[in-house]
Amino acid sequence: MKRLRILMMAATIVCGINAHAQDRKMDYPQAEWSVAGDILMHTPGQELFLGVAHPLAGLFEDYFDVEKAAEEHRGYIRMLENNGIRVHTIPGILEEVGIDSLQQLASDVLVYDTSALPAEDQARMKDYRKEVLSKMSRSDLIKCIILQPTVVLSTTDNNTGYEAKYLQTPLMNLYFTRDQSITTPRGHVICNMNSSQRAPETNIIALCYNHLGVKPILRIKGDGRLEGGDYIPAGNVSFIGCGMRTNDEGIKQMLDADAFGHDTVVVVRDHKLWQMQMHLDTHFNIIDSNLCTMLRSRLEAQPGTPEYDTCDLWVRQPGTKAYTLWKQDLPFVDYIKDRGYEIIPIDYSDEMHYANNFLTIAPRHIMAVAGQSEELAKRFKDAGVTVEWIPLENLIKGYGAAHCMTQVLQREIYDGGSPTAISTTPTGKNR
Repeated sequence: MKRLRILMMAATIVCGINAHAQDRKMDYPQAEWSVAGDILMHTPGQELFLGVAHPLAGLFEDYFDVEKAAEEHRGYIRMLENNGIRVHTIPGILEEVGIDSLQQLASDVLVYDTSALPAEDQARMKDYRKEVLSKMSRSDLIKCIILQPTVVLSTTDNNTGYEAKYLQTPLMNLYFTRDQSITTPRGHVICNMNSSQRAPETNIIALCYNHLGVKPILRIKGDGRLEGGDYIPAGNVSFIGCGMRTNDEGIKQMLDADAFGHDTVVVVRDHKLWQMQMHLDTHFNIIDSNLCTMLRSRLEAQPGTPEYDTCDLWVRQPGTKAYTLWKQDLPFVDYIKDRGYEIIPIDYSDEMHYANNFLTIAPRHIMAVAGQSEELAKRFKDAGVTVEWIPLENLIKGYGAAHCMTQVLQREIYDGGSPTAISTTPTGKNR
């Protein structure tokens, strides 16, 4: 299938989001509340099974049904598409990329453990591995990439002369496509994951971007850690969480590379460091230019307690690249209120059901996990928020929800002021 390349500054997309106009110019997201255009997602499959067999080791909260989780995810995609959003899927992209690229990615993860073999057999297995990879079908190469098998070899006097034990390190968290990259007004940044078992996911995302016709502007390296759930674009500022999954070195690499695209960067410091609130988007989220949510425990926290968020402001003069630390250790709640945000509180019972981890697809229009309290539903209604409630009872047991499962590649161009010197890059096609 022929690849489409769309110049985002000139692109229009036909959408049916409520009563909004149909023709909209899209670009890299500048504001979390702008109309969403393209989203990257991954419907999970067999890679989940070993994760649910021992949920804690899989970075999951609890056991959940793999087939029901996949169906929930497909339902979520249908709801997004019903709003005119184009969903690109990782399996769909991998079905179209060049076979050479798939073979290379599979070669990076398929391991023949020959440590128990004689030296001459070890050398032979290197060539044998290459031969097997060269013969693999596209479908099996994709399985290899997702399941990351290790073949532990030993010799035997029976049959073929070899026997093996088989291990897998499946990418069971790949369906949280928010985390492996971020999309700033400048473009895509490939993250460096905090958990070693998630590190290979970034190579798959980089391949997807390459197929979509976009070149990431930065890849976080070394001691830097950056995960997408900690990043929220907000018109003329970037919010970036610093805590359990993202560190100062990762943020420094972003600042040094001029990758944020906003003249003000707000580093939100999380002092709680709790798995249920691992990213900024688990305790703070944005619905519109003057409306956000925050967990009540954070909103009402007292100085010195773990729930009390502080923030640092990094700023630069328009038209320049170098950032300066302007203010430090500000109370985050005060900063949000000073920016004119009305804050909708999320109570504990809703917090534990991932109420804060919603996806904003247009101003005051969100996709949120179904099953929240009537009180929260009323708060949203009173604030003029349209909520589409998504059944995600299985998927949320992986420690994430509607926001975590999406990487928004482009949104409607923000009309509240442009970031400095944004360069445009083409993106890809509908899937």
